[in-house]
Amino acid sequence: MAERAGGPAGELAGRVALVAGATRGAGRAMAVELGRAGALVYVTGRTTRDRVSEVGRPTETIEQTAELVTAEGGTGVPVPTDHLQPGQVKALTERIDREQGRLDVLVNSLWGGDRLIEFDTRLWDLDLDKGLRMFRLGIDSHVITGHYALPLLIRRPGGLVVEITDGTAAFNRRYRENLCFDLTKNAPHRIAVGLAEELAEYGGTAVSLTPGFLRSEEMLDHFGVTEETWREAVAQEPHFAIAESPALIARAVRALAADPDRARWTGRSLSSGQLAKEYGFTDTDGSRPDCFGYFEDVVFGGGDGSAEDYR
Repeated sequence: MAERAGGPAGELAGRVALVAGATRGAGRAMAVELGRAGALVYVTGRTTRDRVSEVGRPTETIEQTAELVTAEGGTGVPVPTDHLQPGQVKALTERIDREQGRLDVLVNSLWGGDRLIEFDTRLWDLDLDKGLRMFRLGIDSHVITGHYALPLLIRRPGGLVVEITDGTAAFNRRYRENLCFDLTKNAPHRIAVGLAEELAEYGGTAVSLTPGFLRSEEMLDHFGVTEETWREAVAQEPHFAIAESPALIARAVRALAADPDRARWTGRSLSSGQLAKEYGFTDTDGSRPDCFGYFEDVVFGGGDGSAEDYR
C-alpha cells in the first residue's frame, strides 16, 4: 500500500496527483517536479521493468519514474496501466481512493503515437490503421481516464486537470500536415474547454498545456545527441535551437498546481513558454524559450531574428 500524502515539505505537501502517461518525456518530468514540490504522485504507463509497450523503448519505465519522484522529496507510486482499458483505469482510481481518499491534480499526458505519424500524406493515402490508432492513443485514452478519475477529483474544491497536447490552440489553427494527427492534437483543447464548464460548480480548473520543441529522450536519440550535447543537433535541424527540456513544462504544471488563483486559466490553451513568463521560472539552462513566438514570427511569418532571440 502507498503512503498517504502529507509527509514531505513543499508547496504541494499533502496533495495527491495522478500523472497518466509518466513513463518518459514530459510525463516523467511533470511527475518528478510535482514530487519535488512535495506531492504524492501516482505514475502510470505501459512500460515496466517486465513489459515493454508498443512504443518500444525499454530504457524508460514507470518504476524508474516513481523512484525519481521519491528521490526528489515526494512519494512516487508506480501503477502499470493501459489507459485504453476501462477496467484497468477504474481499478487505478479505486486504488487511489482506497489509499488516499482524494485526488487533487490529474495530468493527462497520454500519447505514444509519434511513430504512427505520416506527415505530408493525404488522408486517402494514409495508413488507416495508424491514423485510427492515433485517435485511440491521444483521444480515447484521455476521455476514459477523465471518466473514472474526475469523480474522485471533484470531492474537494480546487482540483486541477491538465490536458497535455502538441501545439497551442492558436498554433494548431495551421494544419498539422496529417489529418489524424491534427484532429488528435486539437482534441485536448476541446476537452479542456468542456471540462472547464463541467468542473466549474465544483471549484475545479481544466486547461490544455503544450510544450514547445521538446527535447525528450526519444527526440535526443533521434538526433544522436544527449541533453548535455543537444546543441550539436542544430546543424541537422536549425529550428532545434529553440528546443526546451522537459523541465520547462514540468515547472509549468507545478506552478499551476501551487497557484491559488489558477482558476483564472480555466478552459484556456496554455504553453510552457507562456507560463514561464507568467510565473517567472526558466528552463534548466536559465533561458525562457518562446517556441511558438519564434515559429509564428520567424519561421512562418518571415520576420528577422533567430531562435536565440526567443530564448
